[in-house]
Amino acid sequence: MIQADSNGSFLHEVMAATPGGKALMSCLQCGTCGGSCPSGPDMDHTPREIFAMINAGMREEVLRSNTPWYCVSCYYCMVRCPKEIPITDLMYTLKRMAVRAKLYDSSDAPDFSESFIGYVEIYGRSFELGLATRYHLTHQPLKKVGLGSFALEMLAKNRLSLRPEKIKGVDQLRAILSKAKQLEAA
Repeated sequence: MIQADSNGSFLHEVMAATPGGKALMSCLQCGTCGGSCPSGPDMDHTPREIFAMINAGMREEVLRSNTPWYCVSCYYCMVRCPKEIPITDLMYTLKRMAVRAKLYDSSDAPDFSESFIGYVEIYGRSFELGLATRYHLTHQPLKKVGLGSFALEMLAKNRLSLRPEKIKGVDQLRAILSKAKQLEAA
């Protein structure tokens, strides 16, 4: 279980800024979140490590980490967490804090997050092929060559769409996102 560092200010700040954030105190440090994360290999720290760093008061190191930026909001970590910690929500909190403090790396990770969110705002869901071409081909494309066969397999199994598809009620989602942005700015 996480116990607050001597002053606990960073931990309490993160918990207070996150809906359900007090659940972070019950983290067992089991590592299920990191083991569940599809973006885990690209993160410089696992979510479990980030939570330990938050507890240790390592504000700058946490806010400079790429970990929150590689979170794709799939919620798989939250579904598998034995303590039902709102991990994805904590990642959003850390992103907001990093932006406000101007402590994030302005290269790859924020671009990935912006690309992903951009497709969600337009279509109501991610568009993997668009995400791959927009992000992966502009950031270290030679490292991504090996993904070609994987993409072909996904296409063959009808798991990768060639065209984006809008969800029903995308205008309602846009209105919700717009309101959320207004509230965030306030």
